[in-house]
Amino acid sequence: MRAQTIDVKESTGRILSSTVFRPGGRKLLAKGHLLSEDDVRLLETEGLGRVWVTELEEGEVGEDDAVSQVAVEMGCGSLEIRLAAGGRANVFATETCCVLVDDDLLRAVNCASSIVIATNVNFSFAGPGQRIATVKTVPFAVAQSHLEAVIAILRERGPILQARPIRSPSVAVLYSDPMNGDRARQLFESVMRQRLEKFGTAVHFALPATEEESAVARSLQHLLRAHPTAVLVASTTAPAGPDDTVGRAMIRVGCRLERFLAPVEPGNLLLLGYKDDIPIVSAPGCFRSAKPNVVDLVLPPMLARYRISGWEIACLGHGGLLA
Repeated sequence: MRAQTIDVKESTGRILSSTVFRPGGRKLLAKGHLLSEDDVRLLETEGLGRVWVTELEEGEVGEDDAVSQVAVEMGCGSLEIRLAAGGRANVFATETCCVLVDDDLLRAVNCASSIVIATNVNFSFAGPGQRIATVKTVPFAVAQSHLEAVIAILRERGPILQARPIRSPSVAVLYSDPMNGDRARQLFESVMRQRLEKFGTAVHFALPATEEESAVARSLQHLLRAHPTAVLVASTTAPAGPDDTVGRAMIRVGCRLERFLAPVEPGNLLLLGYKDDIPIVSAPGCFRSAKPNVVDLVLPPMLARYRISGWEIACLGHGGLLA
């Protein structure tokens, strides 16, 4: 890229190398701005005769074009891209969604070139109009070869980010207690309502059950017949493992147990299983308080009907210390 001072009349189509200010210090045109014919007339009206500009050379791509191309390739789902000043493209959610991020691919792109990407945390909940990612490049221009390398990585391994929509989710809750399921319901119902309201949903189906294998299994069967998006088991007891009452009941109704133990505090004793495509989550103690815990981390992808793997639960350890 070549920088030079030229006559304002010859500056159409050039890029400003520095910000232009009005007398008194008010900004007129920003650094990096692509000058149009209207801009040139404005500069002349303000009494400027010469401006400092840059010009793209062969093998270079302008900053706005570069970040736009990367933003298009890096994401998918319910999102839109908006250019911002200074060689930046911002990505916004267009509806309520869960943000899924490929951490390894994000690191690969951020290490590879003069373009960097910042995103929301994986599994985070986002509302319509919320910014969920931004793409930034070096000022003015990027080498065509660098841009092509990034695009090639994204097309081969992408996308980095998915804005997976959350549409009409339904949540079923099983309240269980060794003596009386209604006791668990009385203890947890208010907190459960507060937690789900944060994600724009509510309890659609609920049953209390005595924490005994056949009773829990029977209640789970009833809730599963409603085909909820997810089932939450709010128990007053802490399991020692999948062989305890809730785990045995999940197996009894045909669940595949995906993961026991999460590297998250609070929420270590999470038990996750799937009955077909419906996740069932037991997280003892997590419904006593509305403070963040493992349930808040796994609910957004579940509400977006994304199947969380045991590996992904294991990856929650980085940042999993919530208390």
